[in-house]
Amino acid sequence: MKKFPIGLQLYSVREDMEKDYKGTLEQVKEMGYDGVEFAGLYGCTPKQMKEELDRLGLIPVSAHVPFVEMMADPEKVIGAYKEIGCPYIAIPYLTEEYRPGTEGFQKTIEGARVLGETAKRMGMQLLYHNHDFEFVKIDGKYALDILYDTVPADLLKTELDTCWVNVGGENPADYVRKYTGRAPVVHLKDFAGEKSEHMYELIGIEEEKKEEKQKFEFRPVGYGKQDFKAILAASEDAGAEWVIVEQDQPSMGKTPLECAKMSIDYLRSIQG
Repeated sequence: MKKFPIGLQLYSVREDMEKDYKGTLEQVKEMGYDGVEFAGLYGCTPKQMKEELDRLGLIPVSAHVPFVEMMADPEKVIGAYKEIGCPYIAIPYLTEEYRPGTEGFQKTIEGARVLGETAKRMGMQLLYHNHDFEFVKIDGKYALDILYDTVPADLLKTELDTCWVNVGGENPADYVRKYTGRAPVVHLKDFAGEKSEHMYELIGIEEEKKEEKQKFEFRPVGYGKQDFKAILAASEDAGAEWVIVEQDQPSMGKTPLECAKMSIDYLRSIQG
């Protein structure tokens, strides 16, 4: 099995980053992570963040930046992450008005093309990070596939989140292979329980609660129901360059940093 470089999506340890970004990045490096993916800069300038990563030897892989924020000033926003040295920038999430099934989904497709062209001009690559709501069918085809079929591959590549692919009803390994040649970064995320009515509360979106039989929760990689040996093999087949650990909320009585450590220790153990 290929020994992938492993990054951490810093949203996983966002509270620690807000309190002490330097100390948190040092711990991430000490755990054995090779790189990081951003979800904000925690009050730093791009220059300051680049200097800190250079000092630690952490690679800036990518950044999750809200769609509306990027669309407001594509060159300025994307340019900030170019300054840090990120080769990738991702649309991380769609608010309801831009999701499949609304008139705004066409704006998402058009916007992805604009952002992809801007990123390409800057020598970067736009990615799209899915959840499960893209796995609704429009005329018999998943909305996620419509997005990728409509926007050319040189302008938009995948950052398949393997947890949400599973929750959306598809086999994560099969879906990664489906986008062979277009899947440079793969999100590794584990979970337990079943799809629920308020899963998005776990990523900060409040929704009405209902009774559930098996509560959905995010888990450290290797501690839930995902088959990561199969996912990593598929990622290798698909030509992935990076795998990124993400855990939106800690679980199992552990802190976010403890969960991040459990995840990378598990991944190193199965990669040899």
